[in-house]
Amino acid sequence: MRILVLGGGGREHAIVWALARSRHAPEILVAPGNGGTEPSATNVPGLDIDDPVAVAAFAAGCDADLVVVGPEAPLVAGVADAVRARDIRVFGPSRLAAQLEGSKEFAKGVMRRHDIPTAASHAFESDEVDRAIAYIKRSPFPIVVKADGLAAGKGVTVAETRAEAIDAVRESFGGRFGDAGCRVVIEEFLSGPECSLLAFTDGETVETMAPAQDHKRALDGDQGPNTGGMGVYSPVPSVDEKTEAVMADLLVRTVKGLASEGVRYRGVLYGGFVLTEGGPKVLEYNARFGDPETQVLLPRLSSDLVDVMLAVTDGTLDHVKLRWKKAAAVSVVLASGGYPGDYEKGKPISGIGEAERVPGVMVFHAGTARSKGGELVTAGGRVLDVTALAPTLAQARDRAYEAAAKISLDGMQFRSDIAVRALGTGA
Repeated sequence: MRILVLGGGGREHAIVWALARSRHAPEILVAPGNGGTEPSATNVPGLDIDDPVAVAAFAAGCDADLVVVGPEAPLVAGVADAVRARDIRVFGPSRLAAQLEGSKEFAKGVMRRHDIPTAASHAFESDEVDRAIAYIKRSPFPIVVKADGLAAGKGVTVAETRAEAIDAVRESFGGRFGDAGCRVVIEEFLSGPECSLLAFTDGETVETMAPAQDHKRALDGDQGPNTGGMGVYSPVPSVDEKTEAVMADLLVRTVKGLASEGVRYRGVLYGGFVLTEGGPKVLEYNARFGDPETQVLLPRLSSDLVDVMLAVTDGTLDHVKLRWKKAAAVSVVLASGGYPGDYEKGKPISGIGEAERVPGVMVFHAGTARSKGGELVTAGGRVLDVTALAPTLAQARDRAYEAAAKISLDGMQFRSDIAVRALGTGA
């Protein structure tokens, strides 16, 4: 079996890691991959993974049996549709289904039509600045302003004041986020802890994964700017069986709601939830594996990932029952100095081998590359995901930080409080 994985971040390294452990012993290609995806896979630089025609042609040319789409942009661009049109199995939703992530207003419409609890909201086009400002002036605060399209995680402002909210609207309409900001969604702020629940689905059957909790802010104590995620853990002790069942039901209703409208969703459906006093509400959907959630979920998955993905593509997920390790997982992100602002690339990295000798530890590469001389160097803001499995969350956290301390790169930064709240040892 030959599998083509699209993407080059920590999520894709974790996917490659899990696929390589399959009983099918697949040959894996990853485009573009990173400094850590080899030797488990063959890196394919140069392929434009956002170009549906190019991806479909490459997949056909290399006789791929399965294409796994990692990031959101190729899905929203319609890569999965182009690959399916070549009669090649593809793990990932269609362009229309991926609008759950590609358009905040599309997602809100689905939730409104199918009675899925979420924040009250209103969308405004770029020629409706005055109407948007009037809406802001009569709204309670804080309030959330979101660019409607894909903005690489940077299109959301939680505004504490009217001036801040108005600035966010003008900034979005002013072109900061390109076409993604031509429409804004302004919504009420939901109060409560956030939690992620992901699910595999073939458009009919929905098999949820384990809950996970990400840490978005750059600094300890949830301070500083938002990032793509600075660490994550799973399971989430504060999420009881009843709450998890409610979240799972909302994902099922989402898939069934789309199906009732003629949209079959196949792949991973990511539900970002806020656990409000009135129960879980959907904050956002993603149309793919989360990053860094994947880096703790796949190490906890006992089921063969290839079998699961084939069942999703073939519509036979009802024959699969996900099996999970009882172990807990914690992942700590090591980032470049300056992230999420400006940062330098090409910094040498050392100590990964020593880190991986800590029991239960695996290091997933996110922003790494090989220099011309073969040296491992930084190539992104989030550089490494140091993930640890252990019988308890406390032990997993200790192992992750023990391993992280063995890694060195100039200017490295990371949060020291990942999973602290879950253990009841911090605010």
